[in-house]
Amino acid sequence: MELTTVWFILIAVLWTGYLVLEGFDFGVGMLLAPLSRDDTERRTLLATIGPVWDGNEVWLLVAGGATFAAFPEWYASMFSGFYLALLLVLVALILRAVAFEFRGKVDDPVWRARWDRCIAVGSWVPSLIWGVAFANLVQGVPMDAEHRFTGTLLTLLNPYALLGGLALLTVFLAHGASFLALRTLGQVRERAARAGDVLTPVALLVAGSWAVLTQLLHGRTWTWAAVAVAAGALAGAVVAGRRRAEGRAFAATAVAIVAVVVLVFGSLFPDVMPASTDPAHGLTVTNASSGHYTLVVMTWVAAVLTPLVLLYQGWTYWVFRRRIGVHHVPASTGLPAARATSGR
Repeated sequence: MELTTVWFILIAVLWTGYLVLEGFDFGVGMLLAPLSRDDTERRTLLATIGPVWDGNEVWLLVAGGATFAAFPEWYASMFSGFYLALLLVLVALILRAVAFEFRGKVDDPVWRARWDRCIAVGSWVPSLIWGVAFANLVQGVPMDAEHRFTGTLLTLLNPYALLGGLALLTVFLAHGASFLALRTLGQVRERAARAGDVLTPVALLVAGSWAVLTQLLHGRTWTWAAVAVAAGALAGAVVAGRRRAEGRAFAATAVAIVAVVVLVFGSLFPDVMPASTDPAHGLTVTNASSGHYTLVVMTWVAAVLTPLVLLYQGWTYWVFRRRIGVHHVPASTGLPAARATSGR
């Protein structure tokens, strides 16, 4: 197998890891307000992702870095073409990260409510935009002969791409609800399970519609298998959720995300960024790749470091695997509001 193909597959794997892991903590952020009744419950929800959310974002950094190193033409065309959309994602992710750090610094309901809104915005915006971006990649974007994007932000907001955004959004919501039902206790767990009963069928309808449309417009024959697995997994998540088999429901939504990524990258290959203006202007794994020596070095580095990263992240999830209830959440340790504002 050519190294260009190997790295195309590895980048798909990195995006799979990111979307499966970050997908549930985006879901928790989006469900923070609907599933909590007071600050203790909100802190319980946030505690389920507190030890892992920043580790999940490493997959995005590695996916971006690998794309830059292995396919610099793809990286340049994609990041310049999707500049405004990716800037919105970056701002949302920064806002969310700051909110996680600052939310508990001051013991004041108004202070915390503001940061809670930042967490919600930082979860809703990337969930929608990633779906829009991947849909545009599959569909193709306007490019000139030098592989430069010639459209605008509005070009990216076409009906097919917006449906892709809604598909990923609903899948993340269902994934987050099943994760919370798996990791919490008491009333929060019951609310999360009931939310999953509603959100998972919606995800099956919306994501299933987008997946079938993608297959009909851009898919290969073999990618029908990915569509079938995604639909079957979401249907299985509906059944498992109603039987309160939270572990199976969470595994099923994770499998659905994996299948959707396989559909996206399988439909793309051997292109990495097709041109809607003229197929000859598009980028492929061949004309977008780095030199052979660069790919060889990257392959050796990945072969050594990837197992270590996987072991560390697996250990983190194992250590924080137990369910969390409101009685596990400590009393607030933030500064009183008056002291925080006076600085004394």
